[in-house]
Amino acid sequence: MFDVGFAEIFLLALIGLLVLGPERLPRVARTLGGLMRKARSSWITLRRSIEAELAAAEIKEPLESAGQELKDVAEQLEEMGAPPGARAQARPPDGADD
Repeated sequence: MFDVGFAEIFLLALIGLLVLGPERLPRVARTLGGLMRKARSSWITLRRSIEAELAAAEIKEPLESAGQELKDVAEQLEEMGAPPGARAQARPPDGADD
C-alpha cells in the first residue's frame, strides 16, 4: 500500500518517541495499528463487493441478450401465425421414442 522502508519507519518512531514520550508511544502505536487494520479490512470488503457486482453484471448481460433473442423469435412466430409455444408442443419430448 505505502512504499515505506526501514529508514522511514525508524525516523517516524524516533519523532514519535520525542513528541509523545516513552509512556504514550506504545499506546498510540497500538491505536494506529488497529486503525490501519480496520482501514485495510474495509478496503478489502469494498473491493470484493465491487468485484462481485461486476461479475454479476458480466453474467446478467448475456442473459438479457439471450432473453431479447427469444422475444424476437416469439415475435417472428406470431407474425407467421403460429402461437409462441406451437413448435415446442408439436415436437415429442426427448426419450419418448422408446
